[in-house]
Amino acid sequence: MEFAIATYALFKLGAILNPLNPSFNTNQVVAALNHLETSHLIIGAETNLTRKPPRSNVGLLTHFVPNLQSSNRLESELVPSLQQIVLVDNSSGRVDMRELQAAVPFEAVQKDNDQTLSDQGLHKDDVVNIQFTSGTTSSPKAACLSHRSILNNGIQIGDRMLLTPEDVVCCPPPLFHCFGCILGYMATATHGSAILFPTEAFDPLASLKAVQEYKATALYGVATMFLAELELLANGTVPYEGFQYLRTGIAAGSSVPSELMRKLHRILNLHELTICYGMTETSPVSIMTRTDDPMDKRTDTVGRLQPHVEAKVVHPDDPTKILDVNERGELAVSGYLLMTKYWGDPDKTAEVMIPDEHDPSKLWMLTGDEASMDEEGYVAITGRLKDLIIRGGENIHPLEIESCLLSHEDILEVSAVGVPDDRYGEVVSAFVRKRQGSTLSADEIRSWVREKLSGHLVPKYVFWVPPEDDYPKTASGKIQKFKLREDSVHLLRDGKGLE
Repeated sequence: MEFAIATYALFKLGAILNPLNPSFNTNQVVAALNHLETSHLIIGAETNLTRKPPRSNVGLLTHFVPNLQSSNRLESELVPSLQQIVLVDNSSGRVDMRELQAAVPFEAVQKDNDQTLSDQGLHKDDVVNIQFTSGTTSSPKAACLSHRSILNNGIQIGDRMLLTPEDVVCCPPPLFHCFGCILGYMATATHGSAILFPTEAFDPLASLKAVQEYKATALYGVATMFLAELELLANGTVPYEGFQYLRTGIAAGSSVPSELMRKLHRILNLHELTICYGMTETSPVSIMTRTDDPMDKRTDTVGRLQPHVEAKVVHPDDPTKILDVNERGELAVSGYLLMTKYWGDPDKTAEVMIPDEHDPSKLWMLTGDEASMDEEGYVAITGRLKDLIIRGGENIHPLEIESCLLSHEDILEVSAVGVPDDRYGEVVSAFVRKRQGSTLSADEIRSWVREKLSGHLVPKYVFWVPPEDDYPKTASGKIQKFKLREDSVHLLRDGKGLE
């Protein structure tokens, strides 16, 4: 509730909202606050992360505000721009708020500001939201988004989902991420739909129970969230009842295997589920399926362009060379939805925002994703260019292997990555989490892929992810493949993966 109030209040003021990733450690928080010269920090007494107990924020706050507990006047040498800390009490009494004298309770801010706001002289192109990119491949960058870009993106997303005031949208993705604060808040607010947040951090059990209790008509998630929910239904933890009201939703955040899409249609009644493709830097959705797209287009592509958006597929080594229909290359996007810049980083901005060769005033955003576009304008995303496995000079797309393995009934979750190899340069490895009690072997996994795909796609190495463990993920639920690649090198050194 406090996030919603703060969001709309800041947008109306014309202040800039910068949601921070709750998984940031103390040094990352200090770096983020200083990078943006932050004036006010609104923070919970505790931070909640998936599958972890609540973490008190007192230690984090006293690190850069040493007098937090001893003075009414906030002073910070580490973050000199900081003027005020506003504290939300979400700790159920575990944190004594009275000790934090230099912080202001959220309730006091709300109470003191019940007033009519004068004209703030805002402009549609003002930066109003700075989103840190999620860091699946590298350190996060601060993307600057405008009133115009996020509001219009929200209404177009809701239009594609056919949202109405009768809809109840269950939104487990986190609010610091575009998924929660734009696909969530902006899409529902512009259509008068209700929005439902089950818990502060993703909990598959709470999400399914919220759908049942509130008769949700839509469910959001990234692939890993949907897989966790399907597992609870498969093992009987959650009874299969109360899902008849579901019709639509969004699967986004990372590539969604086609086999998972089919399961969501069949098991969770999400017959009008949409796929959203985008990136933080494009506010975020540039391409999206429709509820009535043919089934093959809704499982094998991410749909067609949103209104007022252009896209092209270019050669990865030469962005000026546009590729032909159905050719794979790097996707580039243009339109109202582009960020204005990376805050304080003109060099990184220039790397990804390329002027059009015929019209220098027009900019294209290089997405870093490999894609192809068919004759009807449907776009297929075949993976991150950085995630491609190059085996003996041949490009292998992890998504193809992951979708194949997910169709095996004993496999709950899988991520394919490339690992170094003396002969081929790189070979395929698969990190697999199997059903409890399954006797599935690595050789059976290899046979499954060999039968359904071709020999060069068969994982040379299979690493088991124990049921009680999880993949390294961002706080928004995306698997960090670069960390899996690092893990695989250590595991191979210890003689794992070939059994």
